[in-house]
Amino acid sequence: MIDLNHLRQHPEIYVKAAADKSKVVDIDAVLKLDVSLREIQKQEQDLRTQRNELAQLGKSDPEKARTAGIRIKTELKSVEERLAACSSQLTPLLLAIPNVPLPDVPVGHSEEENKVVKEWGTKRIFDFSPKTHWQMGETHNLIDKVRAAKVAGSRFAYLKGDLVKLQFAIVQFVMKTLGDEEILKKIISDHDLKISSKAFTPILPPAMIKTAPYSAMDRLEPRDERYQVGMPEDDLWLQGSAEHTMGSMYWNETLPENMFPIRYIGYLTSFRREAGTYGKDMEGIKRMHQFDKLEMEAFSTPETGIDEHRFMIAIQEYFMQALEIPYQLIQKCTFDIGKPNASGWDINAWLPGQNTYCETHTADYMTDYQARRLNTRVKKNEGGIEHVHTNDATAFALGRIMIAIMENYQQEDGTFGIPNVLKPFTW
Repeated sequence: MIDLNHLRQHPEIYVKAAADKSKVVDIDAVLKLDVSLREIQKQEQDLRTQRNELAQLGKSDPEKARTAGIRIKTELKSVEERLAACSSQLTPLLLAIPNVPLPDVPVGHSEEENKVVKEWGTKRIFDFSPKTHWQMGETHNLIDKVRAAKVAGSRFAYLKGDLVKLQFAIVQFVMKTLGDEEILKKIISDHDLKISSKAFTPILPPAMIKTAPYSAMDRLEPRDERYQVGMPEDDLWLQGSAEHTMGSMYWNETLPENMFPIRYIGYLTSFRREAGTYGKDMEGIKRMHQFDKLEMEAFSTPETGIDEHRFMIAIQEYFMQALEIPYQLIQKCTFDIGKPNASGWDINAWLPGQNTYCETHTADYMTDYQARRLNTRVKKNEGGIEHVHTNDATAFALGRIMIAIMENYQQEDGTFGIPNVLKPFTW
């Protein structure tokens, strides 16, 4: 949610932000309702003040005080009803206003206007025709979607054997790396960042989330991408990514500054309906209803939020370079970063079997937008309370990075090797 005081002072910033993100919002209606709401609030306060003064009047003229009390009660009820009605109109309009993009975010109105900032790595030249990961997986009995479809429907799979071992090798590699302050110090130094080298805490977050915190995260919509589970009274959804239940864990809390930065690396099975993608990416395990993911989440003070964002992008590059997989670093344009984001970056890995790049990583910086909705705040050491800044970023979407490993490290017989950094974690 945006800062309403800032909107009152600089409405043109939010008009531009909405246009740049291709979002339809009515800033004028918000400002008019805001004026009306404040006028009604003043009326309410005046009436409450009058009611408090009746105690003194009652000592000298009880009958007059009683008559005035009846009048004030009637008027106060009417004002409270108008206040609730005005607030119910203002709140959804206010929540619909998107976050303001950072100044360096490219303005664009389609994904095609995202900017390739960097290409890293040398694409392997094969002396045979490279296969796709699904050809390799089916040939060597590592991926079984046919039997999974019998049990659960399309876009599910059984992963077996060496592919399962590879997944847990990646998990151990990530946990070890993000828990090593010396590695984090070097990444911070290499990118000239002014932040702590505090390690990430491993976390297994809940796989389900209630409507209120999901909405406060501003990640519930579009609902046709989500799975609602249980009975209506359960009020539960399957989360679509680990940060949905990681980022909401300090909902309605104020934390001391000495806790920051708070960094988590979460491992979780996530769920998406993939609505609107029928017939797209049906082969293999790229676009599944169920997928496992390692996700970074960070809560920081406002002063360090942007460097935390850069830090997470640097970590993502560190991981890709450690695996020696060629990739593109993409700065997403205003259209593609999303409503709550001030900045968003992707990494796309090279897939030789498909002769294309595939998105494997996303890094999102929300400034204080998400924290305002969540009411997550920091009590500063020097005094005062501010909303925290939030970041989330993919460490690895496990299915997609295993696709990249399989296709880049494949052998002519359809088997595949693994990156050197993962070998200590295999058996």
